[in-house]
Amino acid sequence: MVEIKELEKKVRDFRDERDWKKYHTPKDLSLSISIEASELLELFQWKDDDLSSVDKERLEEELADVMIYILALSDIADIEIGRAVEKKLKENEERYPPEKEYDF
Repeated sequence: MVEIKELEKKVRDFRDERDWKKYHTPKDLSLSISIEASELLELFQWKDDDLSSVDKERLEEELADVMIYILALSDIADIEIGRAVEKKLKENEERYPPEKEYDF
C-alpha cells in the first residue's frame, strides 16, 4: 500500500512539472474537491443504495480525483492529512462511543 506522504509527493511533483502551482489556490482546490465530490454523487443518483448498480471503475476514478485535490490542498495549507485524519477519528471515537446505540 502506498503511504500518504508518497502520494502527497506524487501530487506535488505532478503539479510542479506542469507549473500549475499558480492555479492551486486554496479557493480553487476547495472548489475542485466539491466539483469532484459532486461527480462522485452523480454515480449514485437515481440508483439503488448499494454498489451493485455503480460503475466500479468510474467510482475509483472519482474517489481518486477527490483524494488528489485533498492532498493538494493539505499540501499548500501545510496540514499533515494523515495526522489530521487520525486526530478526527480520535475525536469521533470520543463523541460516538461504540457501546452507545445510534439511530441513523
